[in-house]
Amino acid sequence: MINKVLVANRGEVAVRVLRTCRELGLETVAVFSEADREAPHVRYADAAYCIGPPPAEQSYLRGERLIRVALESGAQAIHPGYRFLSESPDFARACDEAGLIFVGPRPETLQLLGSRTAARRMVRRLRLPLLPGTDQALDDAGLLEAAGRVGYPVSLKAAGGKDERSICSASSPDELQAAIPRARQEAQAACGDDALLLERLVENVRHIEVQILGDHQGRVIHLGERECSIQRPNQKLIEEAPSRALDGVLRRRVCRAAVRIGRAAGYIGAGAVEFLLDAEGNFYFLRLKPRLQVGHTVTEAITGIDIVKAQLRIAAGRELRYAQKDVLPRGWALECRILAHDPFNNFAPCVGHISRLREPGGPGIRVDSGVCEGLTVVPDYDPLLAKLVAWGETRGVAIVRMRRVLEEYQIVGVTTNLELHRALLDSHRFFGGQFHTRFLEEQFIPPSSEEEDYLAAALTAALLDWRRRARGREGEARSTSRWKMLGRWDLQGGSR
Repeated sequence: MINKVLVANRGEVAVRVLRTCRELGLETVAVFSEADREAPHVRYADAAYCIGPPPAEQSYLRGERLIRVALESGAQAIHPGYRFLSESPDFARACDEAGLIFVGPRPETLQLLGSRTAARRMVRRLRLPLLPGTDQALDDAGLLEAAGRVGYPVSLKAAGGKDERSICSASSPDELQAAIPRARQEAQAACGDDALLLERLVENVRHIEVQILGDHQGRVIHLGERECSIQRPNQKLIEEAPSRALDGVLRRRVCRAAVRIGRAAGYIGAGAVEFLLDAEGNFYFLRLKPRLQVGHTVTEAITGIDIVKAQLRIAAGRELRYAQKDVLPRGWALECRILAHDPFNNFAPCVGHISRLREPGGPGIRVDSGVCEGLTVVPDYDPLLAKLVAWGETRGVAIVRMRRVLEEYQIVGVTTNLELHRALLDSHRFFGGQFHTRFLEEQFIPPSSEEEDYLAAALTAALLDWRRRARGREGEARSTSRWKMLGRWDLQGGSR
């Protein structure tokens, strides 16, 4: 029986889990570092315990402290959220040994999925699409030989750890030979191991992930796909569900592949199988993320399924309450991640005291927030402040709603990426779904952050006012953006 849950996380995901626990009638325990003493998740929980100084290594990553608090507070389960210890097989094993329920996969599943080479071998045995590459770590000579067999260009990745980013790429044997020593240094620094694997580099790909749920009885289902191609290295910015890049046939193939991978891994709980999709419609396995995803909100919006509630029910030993035929996605949903970083300064993380916060609302809108007025944003954690979600009957309606609420959203006291999101949703390429994972770096031109020339602005305003009065048309001075045009088109029945 689960009567009390400790949420071993912070910010918006902690608030998200605590809310579902309250709906299920469960008592809740929050943990916090000294920097998070006034954070919303601390106030929302039934009880809260300080676990250390601000650095995560001394607080949220101290598994033994989290387990001690769970035992002292009388909690029967620990929900890890995402990041921090959510993918740690050692922490999951320690929870089991302490008699606590870890809300997530088994330790052996986490161990398997934490190794790129082991995950690739598992998918190869299933005869599912994989990027051409190596299924084991190789020495320098082996990497050069494998590159000749796979074909250039190639990318080097750390064999250990959870980061799927390419450390570096090479287009020729000479480039690869020069890149290997640096790649080994970066892998050692990031993962504590300099082992490398090699994969063919496929350019202009889209990033697709399929949400899966698995229970202790061996049942695995999918909840459809999400697209997260609007991203920068190691940071997704916009997610949407479903993906405009998949037709019905390809969607069935990708989702069935995800379910097969989940079954082969003996997956329990909520997770996401990630794929790369090339311009020809070929998809390749990337990884299975064994935890709740940041973008789970858009899947919840189109399916009506509470994924955190499903996690907790599964952790309590209950069967999945949904069969695959019961999952009937409806409409379209977008999620914008609101981050405390400066898009005009190489996305540098920002800190500050939030002096004013106005969150938007309205039909089809959801805000998962981890901040409040008066809170100080510190540099010790991920810069994610909130997730803004808009649902609509069509993709166009969802975009219109998202653009409206981005205008309404106000955060004063810390620099955020709100302006970048507004510009992205005004992009004609985003409207048309013509983007890939390097869109932000190669094709999108962000608005200038330079100070406005007030004299030029005044002259322009005067000229536009003169034109408006001369033509006798009210509103001529105000330009009509794409999202407003799309809204008017929908009003006139164009979306049919």
